[in-house]
Amino acid sequence: MARTLAEKVWESHVVRRAPGEPDLLYIDLHLVHEVTSPQAFDGLRLAGRPVRRPDLTLATEDHNVPTLDIDLPIADPVSRTQVETLRRNCAEFDVPLHSLGDEEQGIVHVVGPQLGLTQPGMTVVCGDSHTSTHGAFGALAFGIGTSEVEHVLATQTLPLRPFKTMAVTIEGDLAAGVTAKDVILAVIAEIGTGGGQGYVIEYRGSAVKAMSMEARMTMCNMSIEAGARAGMVAPDETTYEFLKGRPRAPRDPDWDTAVQTWERLRSDNDAHFDREVVIDVAGLTPYVTWGTNPAQGAPLWSRVPDPATFADDNERAAGYRALDYMGLRPGTPLRDIEVDTVFLGSCTNGRIEDLRAAAAVIRGRQVTEGVRMLVVPGSVRVRLAAEDEGLDVVFKEAGAEWRNAGCSMCLGMNPDQLAPGERSASTSNRNFEGRQGKGGRTHLVSPQVAAATAVVGRLASPADLESTRG
Repeated sequence: MARTLAEKVWESHVVRRAPGEPDLLYIDLHLVHEVTSPQAFDGLRLAGRPVRRPDLTLATEDHNVPTLDIDLPIADPVSRTQVETLRRNCAEFDVPLHSLGDEEQGIVHVVGPQLGLTQPGMTVVCGDSHTSTHGAFGALAFGIGTSEVEHVLATQTLPLRPFKTMAVTIEGDLAAGVTAKDVILAVIAEIGTGGGQGYVIEYRGSAVKAMSMEARMTMCNMSIEAGARAGMVAPDETTYEFLKGRPRAPRDPDWDTAVQTWERLRSDNDAHFDREVVIDVAGLTPYVTWGTNPAQGAPLWSRVPDPATFADDNERAAGYRALDYMGLRPGTPLRDIEVDTVFLGSCTNGRIEDLRAAAAVIRGRQVTEGVRMLVVPGSVRVRLAAEDEGLDVVFKEAGAEWRNAGCSMCLGMNPDQLAPGERSASTSNRNFEGRQGKGGRTHLVSPQVAAATAVVGRLASPADLESTRG
């Protein structure tokens, strides 16, 4: 029977199937961090159970960690408690942990791929919604809740009911300065934040084929913002080139065998998808969000929309609420919106390719007076690679702050937060109310737009900087 990529990975991991019950799937890789794991480890402890496969489990410290003064005790008592609890749990249950100061520490969704742990055809789970990032490798990767974290720790399996499948075919050549972040924001604007609900999305088409692995990760990362359970891209030569030689990837003579297996991870030509969407990105320009969910986005050259023009009652009401929270008026040119902070980082756009792209824009220029720019590598490895290339110098000479690895200002769970009423241009994934700090206002942007915005002080693209290089 013809199958989609997601169905092939699912079927190859079914441990038990019974009428009227969820399928029991084997889990190849379980990623853990400090936020969603404490109760799960407590459950194991109370039941007297060990972690079934510590060798298929990896923990990192990312959400609560500071990005400055990491050699000092964590100042915030809640964050300190969560990190210290993770350390005790990992030591007790023999789970490998990359802590602050470790060369492999960083955001869990950056660390897994850079180590070569994430591989095509795997099932990957984590107590974090943006686990969908790993689907860029042709893995079935999704976030799970605390009780499910405990189940995987105890059994290395997870009971699940099959998802629906969606094909999003993206055709056309991206114009200069247009990125995967712009593509996924355009996709979300097209299908809505609930358009992917209940689906695993497979991204296909010429534009996806031309993307780097880091770009594909950005796109799969934000599948969750479209309501999807996961996002996937079929593995190809780009995937294999990224993986080859990484510490936990297969090595010769197993490499060729692995690639032969991965080559079969394609949706069959006559496979049925429950929904199909086709998007032409040939005319796409940089995108930004104006509201308080990722679907409330528009091309940077356009204006803040008037919710009165929205046909759907719910969207119209949500639009009015968003504009009130964001302090914006309909008709305001998006390029006229001033910001207080620019954040470059997160599991969406904190990889070396993102830092390179932003550095190319800001090189020889200055962050405008009154704006702070935080540059936070997604992992220590990314930070070290950037410093080897001199990117840290580029950012610091421009007036940006060069930080240590972590989730940072993506979410308000560490010291890197917006003050009430402050406005940011952020390369992260969510612009919900208070996401970056109570009362903070967030505009989602690409790394290039973030860098240009830091220079101009208003939402801007690299094309707006033609005469500003020093």
